[in-house]
Amino acid sequence: MRPALLIVDMQEVLIPLIWRGAALADRIAVLARTARDRGVPVIALRQTGDLGTLFDPESPGSRLSARLGLEPTDLDVPKTATDAFYRTDLAALLAERGVDTVVLTGVATDYCVDATARSALSHGLDVLLVADGHAPAAEGDPDAGLSAEQIVNRHNRILSTGIHPGGTVRVCAAAELFRD
Repeated sequence: MRPALLIVDMQEVLIPLIWRGAALADRIAVLARTARDRGVPVIALRQTGDLGTLFDPESPGSRLSARLGLEPTDLDVPKTATDAFYRTDLAALLAERGVDTVVLTGVATDYCVDATARSALSHGLDVLLVADGHAPAAEGDPDAGLSAEQIVNRHNRILSTGIHPGGTVRVCAAAELFRD
């Protein structure tokens, strides 16, 4: 396995809006430090949008969270869609590094994390979804009657049991990753 840690949309503006956002950012920061120590590339994806929108690239809130403790050696990949591979150089960056497995973290579980997991499979990559390393909106999905915790649990189950010829999805707790 040749992994890369993907951190999806952990931006300042989103941390207070997501379920247990500060704790999630801190957990991902530990994963990033551990990944770097083991020579695993860290790639932070950042949602961008038009000027004046929530994801205005000029807005301080659209910056990646300082809580992540990102280093200059980490890659920052802007994206404009829920799928982190769509019209980005992510696939090329992974291929250049010989990556065959993405360790997936970030937000939102039911949007960008889900879309990126499925797209990674379509790109022939395996996905290691960090069970406690992704989160939806703090209020969950009230229209569907799902709490944030239910959304996380549901996506961990659905993504790990789907059949896709491109790759596989495994779910693993943060504490179990990058162990010797």
